[in-house]
Amino acid sequence: MTNPSPSERYALSRQQRRQPRIAEFQATIRFDLDPFQRAACGALDEGRSVLVAAPTGAGKTIVAEFAVFLAMQESGDKVFYTTPIKALSNQKYQEFVDAWGADQVGLLTGDTNVNSSARIVVMTTEVLRNMLYADSPLLDRLAYVVMDEVHYLADRFRGAVWEEVIIHLPEAVRLVSLSATVSNAEEFGDWLQAVRGDTDVIVSEERPVPLEQHVLVRQKLLDLFDSSGQAATHRVNPELKQLARASGRSLGGRSQRGQRGSDRGRYHRGQQGGQGSGRMDRPELVAMLQQKHLLPAIVFIFSRAGCDQAVRQLLRSGLRLTEAHERDEIRKIVEARVRTFRDEDLAVLGYWEWLEGLQRGVAAHHAGMLPAFKEIVEELFQQKLLKVVFATETLALGVNMPARSVVLEKLEKFNGEARVPITPGEYTQLTGRAGRRGIDVEGHSVIQWVEGLDPEAVAALASRRSYPMNSSFKPTYNMAVNLIDQFGRERTRQILELSFAQFQADRAVVDLARTLRKQEESLSGYEQAMRCHLGDFAEYAGIRRKIAELERSQAKGNPTHAQRERMQREITGLRKALRAHPCHGCAEREAHARWAERWWRLRKEHDQLQSQIRTRTGQVAKRFDRVTEVLERLGYLERDRHGALVSTPDGRILKRIYGERDLLVAECLRRGLWTELDAPGLAAMAAALVYEPRRDDRGVEYRLPRGGFREAFARTSDVWSELDDLERDHRLNGPEQPSPALAQAMHAWARGVPLGVVLEDIELAAGDFVRLTKQVIDLLDQISIVADSALAVRARDAIDGVRRGVVIDTVVS
Repeated sequence: MTNPSPSERYALSRQQRRQPRIAEFQATIRFDLDPFQRAACGALDEGRSVLVAAPTGAGKTIVAEFAVFLAMQESGDKVFYTTPIKALSNQKYQEFVDAWGADQVGLLTGDTNVNSSARIVVMTTEVLRNMLYADSPLLDRLAYVVMDEVHYLADRFRGAVWEEVIIHLPEAVRLVSLSATVSNAEEFGDWLQAVRGDTDVIVSEERPVPLEQHVLVRQKLLDLFDSSGQAATHRVNPELKQLARASGRSLGGRSQRGQRGSDRGRYHRGQQGGQGSGRMDRPELVAMLQQKHLLPAIVFIFSRAGCDQAVRQLLRSGLRLTEAHERDEIRKIVEARVRTFRDEDLAVLGYWEWLEGLQRGVAAHHAGMLPAFKEIVEELFQQKLLKVVFATETLALGVNMPARSVVLEKLEKFNGEARVPITPGEYTQLTGRAGRRGIDVEGHSVIQWVEGLDPEAVAALASRRSYPMNSSFKPTYNMAVNLIDQFGRERTRQILELSFAQFQADRAVVDLARTLRKQEESLSGYEQAMRCHLGDFAEYAGIRRKIAELERSQAKGNPTHAQRERMQREITGLRKALRAHPCHGCAEREAHARWAERWWRLRKEHDQLQSQIRTRTGQVAKRFDRVTEVLERLGYLERDRHGALVSTPDGRILKRIYGERDLLVAECLRRGLWTELDAPGLAAMAAALVYEPRRDDRGVEYRLPRGGFREAFARTSDVWSELDDLERDHRLNGPEQPSPALAQAMHAWARGVPLGVVLEDIELAAGDFVRLTKQVIDLLDQISIVADSALAVRARDAIDGVRRGVVIDTVVS
């Protein structure tokens, strides 16, 4: 047997060191690692970043847990776990507290700050972005960042934050990106490789619990796909085809389109029946699921009102899904969680009917619910105490609530503007909840039959691979000031060229930009190496280089006598200057000169590369240029004596203001438009700035708070109009005009008016109002940091007025 080479011995030692760590981690979990989990953990252990794309419920978070495990093996190393929503942050925080102890785990979600200096910190992605811009000391010893639900970067409102974090994280930090099964995972992985360095892309389309897909027709649960053959196929069940034909519609004929924007066109043919002959009512549906041992179940309805209505229907039917001991446990948990709520608030929130539903094993889950109530529903479902949850699609994002079966009442949803068909990706996310690992042999998805259902289209929906992930990244005013202040304009342009948006537009630019960044690091190193204690060696090297260029030019051509005497006098003068330069007498002159020559050669390549990038630069950099033009015009940026863009004192205020209306807030603060507002008035103004108006809000007259608010809001609207005109002149699309629709309600709440009275006058669910107050608190907190002292004090007073009652009640300790 031959002796292994040194490189082979090193690889063997790495392998030997890795196996015990994975084996030690394996001993802490209840099941064997799947191949994709083992591959991802191995990559992390070898020092690489990973992108893991796998179906919902496949166990992607195991890879994140291994990153936490690795960090905790090294003295002082830290790991940040980022999520897109607070509910998921709360859940992960509790899981890590259970695993590692409360002293090792922190939670940062904007309005929550628990043990921020811990070694494991769970946070929303915006919090990490803000930490990076502020160069927070909490980033010290950061070894890993987990980006859960990273496909969320496609979100048009908040997705850009994910890209900012990925681009700005220190290069030594390893990234653990967890994604749903998207169709362009490899493309996204290539981008991560370009901007983060070594990154393994690990894609698994295998569900750990197989999914059986059905269509519920009357009392009969039919398979969506033909199961008569020996192997699984994506052929439609012939019985479903017969049902469609029996409805008098030929599958081979042309589809009759229904309403535009409805799934009647894509998944249905002809007219759609309502609760027609093919559908069960909700109590019957739940009873059937119980009879077939398909509970617990999540029923997706895509309507908040529909979810609440479904719970009431089950209560009226008298259906009870829990045993006596389960009811006792439910009541005990709920009463412990709401002990800080006032009785009058509980009455407004419909607590007693809600509790009755919980005790019967039934609940709703949607964004209109009070966050604390949603968290209780999640906890009870995870403890197998709830049997049926009626939910909107928000449940499909991240929160750990797997069920034995998932039911889709319809294949369409309202997207804020129209009813549209759900996409294959959404279908995959929703049905991914079906099947609990280690509990269920298989999961079940159930589509409820409606007259005119097109089985072929539904089968295509269920069998297609998920949606592509497309970037929503665009430079904002706050982003531009932060980056220019930190890196300068040219470097910022290079950073923006590293975005996934630019990568998708022109993959070559990202590769070139990464090379450019590496060259700048090398140039900096060369500058250090050629530094001379006697003087400016770059200047000295420049004289030497100029002499060499003139000598080469003289040797190449056929100059006249006069020319020779002149491209010669210049050489003589340069040589005299060279001998007189302080660095000429340096003992290490030639060593410095060799580094200087390398610097000049690389600088030439660097300049050529910059020119090449400028010719390729796309929409991201063009938008950045327009943003900086607006900021310079308004005085948030200015030119220094070298002609470089730098932030002004006003720009440094804008650096600390985040949100859709960042520039409007900064401009109003600069002009002193809110100095006369009292604390409730300032809270009302913040509500007008963070509230996203609905289409039917436009042009409506609202009752406005008394006092200085009306004049302040009118002047704020005037500023918005000025900015809107300026943005249009620079071909930018700014935010919608602020809406005072909820200003009166927020003013009343900040004055201490009871919740029931506040909610009487607005068409807003309690959960939506609480979410609005959290956004108001966030903006007021920003104002309290950047405003002058008097306004800052009122902002803090406004926060105290808003942060009360149901706003601060939470189930997370």
